[in-house]
Amino acid sequence: MSLGPVMMDLKGLEISVEELEMLKHPLVGGVILFARNFHSVEQVTRLVEEIHAVRTPHLLVSVDQEGGRVQRFKEGFTLLPALGVLGRVYDSEPTLAKQYAQSCGWLMATELRAVGVDFSFAPVLDLDLGISDVIGDRAFHSKPSAVIDLAQSYILGMKNAGLVAIGKHFPGHGSIKIDSHIGFPEDKRSYDDIYELDMKPFIKLARSSLAGIMPAHVIYSNVDPNPAGFSEFWLQDVLRQRLGFQGVIFSDDLSMKAASVAGDIIERVDSAIRAGCDMALVCNDPESAEKVLDNLEEQNDPVTHLRLVRLHGKNKIRREKMLKDINWHKAVADVQQLRSNFA
Repeated sequence: MSLGPVMMDLKGLEISVEELEMLKHPLVGGVILFARNFHSVEQVTRLVEEIHAVRTPHLLVSVDQEGGRVQRFKEGFTLLPALGVLGRVYDSEPTLAKQYAQSCGWLMATELRAVGVDFSFAPVLDLDLGISDVIGDRAFHSKPSAVIDLAQSYILGMKNAGLVAIGKHFPGHGSIKIDSHIGFPEDKRSYDDIYELDMKPFIKLARSSLAGIMPAHVIYSNVDPNPAGFSEFWLQDVLRQRLGFQGVIFSDDLSMKAASVAGDIIERVDSAIRAGCDMALVCNDPESAEKVLDNLEEQNDPVTHLRLVRLHGKNKIRREKMLKDINWHKAVADVQQLRSNFA
């Protein structure tokens, strides 16, 4: 069975009978886990194993494990600093900052692979310009060159641990104050202004480093009337054609406030896929997810399937082995030093 274009979530610590039937639906291709799905390392390992056992090829299991204020799994995992901490180190000691970035990326990825998770939606490639309510220190830095430098090291660490990188939020959310979870952000700048600032990290990393990209629920009104995640211009003309990106395009959560401009949940998912998204996220709204599975036309694009199966995690490691690994102990020490000296 092919992986479908819908990523859904779960209500709790186990898969319910109803959720199990939904996971078997051909439109489903993955599951995103949240803090409510995590109680312990042992519990989440079992949960991921059960999700993987539902289908062949196995459903993708993802999580937002950025660090700082966005880290869904905590107890039994290393508490990671916000990416912005790396940016502060970079200003005075760029070489050290890149070493820390690689350690953070490797540690985050290794600990997720030890519980079976296929990928994290990381890293954030937005700029921290002191404007956005939702980005802030989730971003590495305010300067595109610094973001690129740190992201390359962070992604190398992830790759060495068996996790692909998913960059967000294309073409950039850092220049807009309103949070797209709760409002309708609009950016009135020209394409050239966005290209010369916010897009720089995506331009540099799209071809070589990123297996996935998540567009922003932001309307760049002087460029296109649709939010980037519903825009053929941003996803097809710019991301696919001009930037040459060949990986997976994920929608941001289509239950967010800013996504409602595209209509009801069926229209949102359909619009996102038509615009160029390979996988649409429907989170925190089980009724909407069920409606999508009941009403959306089946998708059978072999190119999309091939893109998605490349996201399966590699280098699975048993947790017991990880805890004895000298590299894990070194990375933990690096992160503890980073947090105590710079956070």
